[in-house]
Amino acid sequence: MSDNTRVGQSLFKPRSIAIVGASSDPLKPGGRVLLNIKDNNFTGDLWPVNPKATEIMGLPSFSDVSSLPSTPELALIAIPAPLVLGAMKDLANKGTRTVIILTAGFGEKGEEGKAEERRILELAKTFSMTVIGPNCSGFLTPVYAGKFAGIIPKMKHGQIDFVSGSGATVDYVMEQAVTRGLQFSHVLNLGNSIQMGVEDMLELLDESHSPESARLILLYLEAVNKPQKLLKHVNNLREKGCTFVGIKSGTTDAGAKAAASHTGAMASSDHAVQALFDKAGIIRVFSKQELIEVACVLSSMTRLPAGNRACIVTDAGGPGVMLSDELNRQNIELPTFSEKTLKRLAEVLPPQASLVNPIDCLPSRNAKQTREIFTILDEEESENLDVAFYIIGNSGMSDNWEIYKEIIEIRKRCSIPILPVFSSATTCADLLKKVINEDTIYFPDEVPAGRAVGRIVNRPVPAGEPEVLGNYDKEKISSILSKAKGTVLPQEAVESVLKAAGFNLPAQSEVCRETHLEEVCNTIGYPLVMKVVGPLHKSEIGGVTVGISNDVEAQHAWKKLMTIPDATGVLVQKMVQGLEVILGASREERFGHLILFGLGGIYTEVLKDVQFSLAPLSHNEASKMIRGIRSFKILEGVRGKPGASLETLADNLMRLSQLVTDFPIIQELDLNPIKGVETDLYAVDGRILLGNY
Repeated sequence: MSDNTRVGQSLFKPRSIAIVGASSDPLKPGGRVLLNIKDNNFTGDLWPVNPKATEIMGLPSFSDVSSLPSTPELALIAIPAPLVLGAMKDLANKGTRTVIILTAGFGEKGEEGKAEERRILELAKTFSMTVIGPNCSGFLTPVYAGKFAGIIPKMKHGQIDFVSGSGATVDYVMEQAVTRGLQFSHVLNLGNSIQMGVEDMLELLDESHSPESARLILLYLEAVNKPQKLLKHVNNLREKGCTFVGIKSGTTDAGAKAAASHTGAMASSDHAVQALFDKAGIIRVFSKQELIEVACVLSSMTRLPAGNRACIVTDAGGPGVMLSDELNRQNIELPTFSEKTLKRLAEVLPPQASLVNPIDCLPSRNAKQTREIFTILDEEESENLDVAFYIIGNSGMSDNWEIYKEIIEIRKRCSIPILPVFSSATTCADLLKKVINEDTIYFPDEVPAGRAVGRIVNRPVPAGEPEVLGNYDKEKISSILSKAKGTVLPQEAVESVLKAAGFNLPAQSEVCRETHLEEVCNTIGYPLVMKVVGPLHKSEIGGVTVGISNDVEAQHAWKKLMTIPDATGVLVQKMVQGLEVILGASREERFGHLILFGLGGIYTEVLKDVQFSLAPLSHNEASKMIRGIRSFKILEGVRGKPGASLETLADNLMRLSQLVTDFPIIQELDLNPIKGVETDLYAVDGRILLGNY
C-alpha cells in the first residue's frame, strides 16, 4: 500500500478512531466530535482517551494512548495546545500515522504558536506522520462525522466534495447549502495547513477516485502554496469527469510592486491565481453565496451546458425582465421559438399570456399548464436550448405544492435542465422544506441564478497542449544566455535571443561612434527611429526619437541621445508603422511565468486593458488572451485602418511562452511594442532581465 493510499484510507475510511481529549460535555470540542461520530453510525472502533474517565457516552475510555487496545488508524486531538506535542509523541510511539489536530492556539496566535507548529512538523517528519490542522474543525465523510463545529448533515457518495482552508467558511457555506438542497460526500477543513493543504487533499481525492466519487468539487483557498500540484490534480480529476468551483480570498495588493518591466509592474499575485484557475478549468467565484448558487446549478444538471441558449418561463413580467437583463450581461441568448412551438403554447395558455421567450404564463398558472409547457419545450426546442428557468411566486390562484410536485417530476424526464426559481420564501416556507426533502434544489432569486449560469457557460475551457514551434533555436538561445553577466541582458544579446526564438525584428544596428552613423542610416533607409542604449527605461528619460527623415536629423538625434547619463550607444532602427501591442512575461514565485498581452500605449498603461495567462501557452490559450482584451475590435481593423493577424499574434505569444518556459532564468521580459500590420509584425523594442533560478 502506497503512502497516499494509506493516508487516504485513514482520513476518508478509517476502521478505528481515537479521540484524544474526549469529553462527556458536548459543548467541548472533544465531547462534540465524539458525539457526532457516535451518533452518525460509525461502524469501526471508537476509542475515547481521557485520564479522568473510564467511560464516556457509553463507551469505554482509556487513560492514555498507550492503553489503547490497538493502534488507531486515525487520531483526533482536542486538548489544550501546550499538550498537543506530547500527545503526538504518544501516538507516534503507538504507531498511529494520521492525525487531525482540532486544537486552536498555534500559528494563528503569533510567533510562539508558529514555533510549536514547527516542532509538530519535525516530529511528524521523524515518524512519517500525516498531520491535518491544527485549528481544524474536522472532517465529514460517508464513513464518519469527525467534525465538532457547525451542522452535521448526512454524507452521501457521489454528491459534492468541499475542500477548505477555513473552518468557519465550511460552517457558513454548509448552513446555507443544505437549506437549498445541496448534498455532500466529503467536507474537509484543513485549518492552519501546516503540512497538508488544499492541493494535497486534491492529490488524495485524485488517487482515491472511483465511480462513486463526487463529480463536483468546491474549493476555498486563502493561499496557493503548491500551484503546480493543484494544476496537476485538478486536471487529472477534470479528465475523470469532475467540475471545480473555487474561491481564492485575499486578492487585493497593498501596492504596486517594484519591477523593471511593464509586465512585472502590472502582474500581481491575483493575476497569477486567476491564470492558474483558468488553466486548470476552475470556475472562480468571489463569495460564499455565489459558490452555493453555482453549486446548485451544477447539481441540477446531468452534464455541463454545451451552449449559451436559455428559456425563461415566469408567472410575472418583472422577474422575467430582470433575469433577461442578467442573462444578456452574461452573453446568454434567449432564442426565438419555432412557429410550431408558439402554436402549441397558445393552445395551453390563456390569450393574455406572452408566448415569446420569456414565456409569461400569468399568475393563474397551474400544475397542468406547467407540465404541458415543459413537455412542449422538451419536444420542440430541446435542440435549441441549454437551460430553462421556471420562476413562480405564490399568487394564491392555484396550489403551489401541486406545481412544485409537477416540476420535481418534470425535471426527472426533461432533456432540458430546468432551474426552479421559487420566490415565496415566507408564504411557502413549509412547501419549500418539502421540496428539499424530495432531493430537489431550488433557487430563491432569479438574478443570482442567472449569474451562476453565466459563470458556468463562460467557464474556462481546457487549455490543450502547447504546439511544437518551427524556426526556434533553443541551443543558440542557451548559448547566448549562458554568457550573460548581470541582471540586464545587453541590447545586442536581446536581439540575438529574439531572432533565435523566431521573432521578426526590423532592420537595425547599434551605433557607438558618430563616424559610423551616416553609413548605418543610409543602409537601413529612412524614416528611422533612434533609441538610447544603456538606460533601462528609455521613454521616461527622453531616450527615443522617432520620424527621423534625413542625415542632419539623424546626426542631431544621435548627439542628443548620447548626452543621456549611462548612454553607451544609440540603436538605429527602421521605423515601423501600424498597430502596437505589448507582449510580456514575469516570473511569479511558485507559479512560473505570467504571460501578458494587450494593446500598447494608453491601453496598457492607463486603461490596464491586458490579459494574463500562465506559461506554457497552447494555441487556445493564446487566442483567448488576444480575444479577451476589451479593445479586441481594434486588432481586427476599424474605420479602414488595417488590423493585425490574429494567428501571427498567437504565434508570437506562444514563442514568448516557450522562451521563458525553456529558460526560467528570465525574470522579466517585455516586447513593447510588437508593431506592424496584418502578418508583418515586428518586435520593435525588447527588454530582458535575468534572475536567479
